[in-house]
Amino acid sequence: MDWVRNNTDRIGDLMLSHLWLSVVPIVIGFAIALPIGWFGNRSPRLRGVLLAAAGVLYTIPSLAFFLILPGIIGTGFLSPLNVVVALTVYAVAIMVRSATDAFESVSPSVLDAATATGFAPAGRAFLVELPLAGPVLVAGLRVVAVSTVSLVSVGALIGVDNLGSLFTEGYRTDNQAEILTGVVGIVAIALLLDALIVLAGRVLLPWNRGARTRARTSVSPMALVQHLRGGHA
Repeated sequence: MDWVRNNTDRIGDLMLSHLWLSVVPIVIGFAIALPIGWFGNRSPRLRGVLLAAAGVLYTIPSLAFFLILPGIIGTGFLSPLNVVVALTVYAVAIMVRSATDAFESVSPSVLDAATATGFAPAGRAFLVELPLAGPVLVAGLRVVAVSTVSLVSVGALIGVDNLGSLFTEGYRTDNQAEILTGVVGIVAIALLLDALIVLAGRVLLPWNRGARTRARTSVSPMALVQHLRGGHA
């Protein structure tokens, strides 16, 4: 505890650094993967190619990726941008599969009902498919968040300051308190982001709770579309 009390400012700075190095790739990765997953769901052949490519990208070792990125994107070796770009690629690789599964989970009968009630293709995608895919998207985003928060710590090995720096420094100086502080900090950030995603899902998808109730009463696809449109189911 003495070590923690004597290093609160540094721990706080590292936590903030770890947080933004995590949040930026999660947000950008989600924004990129969402349309890719939607297009992948519409074409079985494209879906196979996209999922295979995502799988290959995710197999690239993170440390090696951090090391080769400066030569590819022209950044400095110690630039945090290397970590952000690499983790965005990993986030997209994970989220593409979740997004494809999410849009696939939307019942074709509901989509037919939406078309029958006058939804244009764009309106159907944003007002029907996206909301109904929401629960699976939230589940996928939670996985991306936990994975990203964990991978950020690898950036410490190439000199990018974050809570992983406490691991390398603690190992070098045989300071167990420093290492444990890094572990607790990373777990805390992962739990915080997970809780925020769950909360955002409940706020942005209020109809999901009602949908579960309606599912138990076998609501018709047309009634579900009317509900999403703001009418009475």
